[in-house]
Amino acid sequence: MRFEIVTAGRVVFGRGAAGEIGSLVRDLGHRALVVTGRSSERAERLSSSLAGARIALATFSVEGEPSIATVEAGVAAARAHGCDLVIGVGGGSAIDAAKAIAALGPLEADLFDHLEVIGRGLPLPRPGLPCVAVPTTAGTGSEVTRNAVLTSPAHRLKVSLRSPFLLPRLALVDSELTIGLPRALTAATGLDALTQLVEPYLSSRASPFTDALCEEGLPRAARSLLAACRDGSDRQARDEMSMASLFSGMALANAGLGAVHGFAGTIGGIFAAPHGAICAALLPHVMRENLRAIRSRAPGHPVLPRFTDVARLLTGAPAASADDGVAWVHALVRELNIPPLTTYGLTPADVPAIVVQAARSSSMKGNAIALESDELARMLTAAMDGGEPPPPTRP
Repeated sequence: MRFEIVTAGRVVFGRGAAGEIGSLVRDLGHRALVVTGRSSERAERLSSSLAGARIALATFSVEGEPSIATVEAGVAAARAHGCDLVIGVGGGSAIDAAKAIAALGPLEADLFDHLEVIGRGLPLPRPGLPCVAVPTTAGTGSEVTRNAVLTSPAHRLKVSLRSPFLLPRLALVDSELTIGLPRALTAATGLDALTQLVEPYLSSRASPFTDALCEEGLPRAARSLLAACRDGSDRQARDEMSMASLFSGMALANAGLGAVHGFAGTIGGIFAAPHGAICAALLPHVMRENLRAIRSRAPGHPVLPRFTDVARLLTGAPAASADDGVAWVHALVRELNIPPLTTYGLTPADVPAIVVQAARSSSMKGNAIALESDELARMLTAAMDGGEPPPPTRP
């Protein structure tokens, strides 16, 4: 057995930890570009600690998911302000933007030299500026991953800038920063974290290390997501979800993902839909169709018992079956009022092209079994309808 583990250079987790950011980053730089989402309110909580460490600040906001143009503007801002440190404070969009800006800041190369799919995909030649990631949602785990997902409106695609040099020097995870997030955002990001624990556990690249993360993270998400949505000030639930999200990022960075994210990246590049909501709408249907495919075409596949393990981790029931796990996920998605994909403009006419594009995605490579076009089309169509997943086809 061989596997490799990568994560952020340092991870600090705990309530109130964000208040220590000044002392934690003092040796990383003296002039920081603080990258935020639409609102800088949560980033402002860090300003006194940074000021106490005599770190000068310039701010750069990201509207929605970061595009190639967003990152290019951020790099220009970092250079104009003479920044030697980048701090991303926000959800996955702000953190991905910060990681890309930090990586490219000292380089003279064109961004397209290093982008996957639409660029040359060349490796980054050296480390960029130190990057610090401070998530304010519990969902993407971007604070411990080595890629930044960027949109290209011209290509109608989401693509990754990927390199070990994108791993933040410090991931600072403070669940207090997630207190009071709106229910819809809590649900969508939390279901993204749940998906990022399910898919690496079922991935063809799973290892004992990522298994341990998923086995610890799945029960936390299962018992805490609804609680965090029902009461946004439930600190115990917020702690649990922040930890589940952190574990999900570590797991996906080291074991990969699967068909849910293969579809999500494709759909998100074409339609204005939140990434977490796309994943949530797809997850029960992708799980169901994967089960059907494995039972029909590879009944001895070693991943099959893992579907049962997922069910038991989610439900807490020792006798739960794989199908019980799918039903549990579907019930959760319905309880959280996740809309079907048609809400974002998808129609049956879009299915063939999305299937072709998603099948080529890097995330799809981690799926436990190679899915056929008709299987991909069925799961996508089911997620568009939003109804009860079809019963599994048993051999």
